[in-house]
Amino acid sequence: MTSDSVTASIPLSTVDAWWRAANYLSVGQIYLMGDPLLRKPLDREGIKPRLLGHWGTSPALSLVYAHLNRVIVEKGVPTIYVCGPGHGGPAMVANTWLDGTYSELFPDVTPDEAGLRRLVRQFSFPGGIPSHAAPETPGSINEGGELGYSLMHAYGAALDNPGLVVACVIGDGEAETGPLATSWWGNAFLDPRTDGAVLPILNLNGYKIANPTLLARIPEEQLVEFFHGHGYEPILVTGGFDGEDPMRVHERMAAALDEAYDRICRIWTSARDAETLADRTTEKPPVIVLRTPKGWTGPVEVDGAPVENTFHAHQVPLSGVRDDPDHLAQLERWLRSYRPEELFEADGTPTSVLDALRPVGGMRMSASLHTNGGTVAPLDLPEITPHAVPSDREGGADVGATGVFGEWLRHVVAMNPSTFRLFGPDEVASNRLQAVFEETDRAWQLPTLPTDEHLATDGRVIEALSEHLMQGMLEGYLLTGRHGLITSYEAFVHIVDSMFNQHAKWIESASTVRWRKPIPSLTYLLSSHVWRQDHNGFSHQDPGFLGVVVNKSAEVVRVYLPPDANTLLVTMADVFRTENRVNVVVAGKQEQPSWLSLEEARAHVAAGASAWDWAGTAAPLGLPGAEDPDVVIACAGDVPTFEAIAAAQLLRERVPELRVRVVNVTDLMKLQDPDHHPHGLSDEDFDALFTTDRPVIFAFHGYPSLVHQLTYRRTNHANIHVRGFIEKGTTTTPFDMVHLNDLDRYRLALDVLHRVPGLEAKPGMRRLADEWNQARTEARAYAYEHGEDPSWITDRRFER
Repeated sequence: MTSDSVTASIPLSTVDAWWRAANYLSVGQIYLMGDPLLRKPLDREGIKPRLLGHWGTSPALSLVYAHLNRVIVEKGVPTIYVCGPGHGGPAMVANTWLDGTYSELFPDVTPDEAGLRRLVRQFSFPGGIPSHAAPETPGSINEGGELGYSLMHAYGAALDNPGLVVACVIGDGEAETGPLATSWWGNAFLDPRTDGAVLPILNLNGYKIANPTLLARIPEEQLVEFFHGHGYEPILVTGGFDGEDPMRVHERMAAALDEAYDRICRIWTSARDAETLADRTTEKPPVIVLRTPKGWTGPVEVDGAPVENTFHAHQVPLSGVRDDPDHLAQLERWLRSYRPEELFEADGTPTSVLDALRPVGGMRMSASLHTNGGTVAPLDLPEITPHAVPSDREGGADVGATGVFGEWLRHVVAMNPSTFRLFGPDEVASNRLQAVFEETDRAWQLPTLPTDEHLATDGRVIEALSEHLMQGMLEGYLLTGRHGLITSYEAFVHIVDSMFNQHAKWIESASTVRWRKPIPSLTYLLSSHVWRQDHNGFSHQDPGFLGVVVNKSAEVVRVYLPPDANTLLVTMADVFRTENRVNVVVAGKQEQPSWLSLEEARAHVAAGASAWDWAGTAAPLGLPGAEDPDVVIACAGDVPTFEAIAAAQLLRERVPELRVRVVNVTDLMKLQDPDHHPHGLSDEDFDALFTTDRPVIFAFHGYPSLVHQLTYRRTNHANIHVRGFIEKGTTTTPFDMVHLNDLDRYRLALDVLHRVPGLEAKPGMRRLADEWNQARTEARAYAYEHGEDPSWITDRRFER
């Protein structure tokens, strides 16, 4: 479908003036040191010494911005702008300055010539602002430094935001990324009765950094079918080639946006008025395909080589302007081609002609509350007490931690019916959170079959087999002020390593921008973890995400390894109350003992790491006059905790004179010193817990090197010996899995015999070591013959 005409109350000449002003300011930011209005001829000193930034995408970004402003003013539909080509930072900054928002938020960048001078100088300049549409850019919720996340952010932003249009410009290079390719299916989850709408705008400018783009080279009819197949009705806008008058393109773009907004409003109205699904309109949501030249309105050629409409326009088309007089003259002609004398008053303020195109207050895309944390209140959280389970020492049965948490999570969903969502890559039930389906269903707008379960147009759970899409939609939901949780298999959360990195960087950068409001934390619940892959095997065994996380800013990241159900409840209730954080929680779904009562779990989570005196034989920590333990058995993670406690019991039974302290770490960052992480234990507290000179046998959920990375500055680091995952895995029994990686109870107990000074040489210790080694061997042999672990492993209970 091609749209080619429009009748607008705001003259398109005004839209063109805005567009020219934004283009002028975009070029100025890349090149100019000062004199933003070209009061005098350009010279070498007026040019930045380092030319940084991206011109190629900027004209299209500003074209869309100007036209969206017209629609907002004329139709009154709240709209935000998600900029996929985030490296088009100069365009986004230019438009937010023309909006007036930039000067409101950065008062030193005034709406006059002095402010313009600061505006152009600060861009990609030391002490200034980044080249991308970063948190410093008003109205931005998508940094764009790593391409591919814009459309999923847009869909997340539209959830539970009825009446909001999220316009998302997607670069055709960006459209080649895996995350973006999946994002087209975001329309399968939006309920037009209660959600907003996403208007994708694909900018086909034909080129990436140095290559043509795929979507720009396929036949137009194939491109149309591509979007039909994804459930959209494409509206095609093409222009700007071969010197075409820009006013013709403005006419087509204005008509396209009017058609798109009218279609969106019809879909909304039909859905809200319909009594049944069958009564709704069958119209498909629109997508605009905007085909314009890369670097449009810039230099057509430089030094005899074509630039406009080639990849040479991607970054800085004229790179030698400080040293080449011809380049300098060409830059000046380029800047003056926008006729700045028509666009700015004598004092540098934007011409009053543009006032008609500027939305009022929060209707400005650069000032929308939705792009700055929204207006949502903190979560209303149910009390966890009714969901707590008796501890093992109170006679409680073994339970799956995530199953217990799922019962509580069901009430979180119920108490926050429009501000909380659960996201997962087809793993919510697999990770034992299916209790939420007693309260809600999965969001689903596509056809259903009688055999389907838990699908509904108004579901609060979103599942698609794409970790990228799930995290991206959650990020968009959080960035616009709502709350959520993503659950994933531990091994496959690595798929979003880069997305995690970018979101953590966004939070860190945004926290330094004084006007940015905090946003709810991004929380991962990782289950089906490395130690219990009973249905899968080696491919599903990887705890390395923890190492990725701890390398980010200490102000942002937190890692929790709750060892049982009650500790998981307390941990999740705590992390759901946080802001501006990335919380990673690893918890098992398989049945295990609940080691702590609810009150013990509260105290343990508050401490982050503590001695479990009931599990060891040493005097309680802090008892006046008590001797230090002979050895510390530390643990972090549910399976390592199980094996550590079993090892301590072996030692209690067979070496009763040995003083053993068991320490559990549930907040991993407690291991790091407080100079490097705000959660870190003080050296005094760490030494009290782990001693200054006794051996520490540490049973760890992940790779052993991570514990050493976090504790290398500690007094007793030389005595810390870590057992963890060492890339030994397969489909096997639970005990054989820990045996493969030398994390089993016998191996831990043998480490104690070996590392406690003089213990190995005592009478009977060699025979005991042989016995424990034999037990390991026999346990494996039994499992390999019978397909399950022996009863002396599975039936063993902790005894005080």
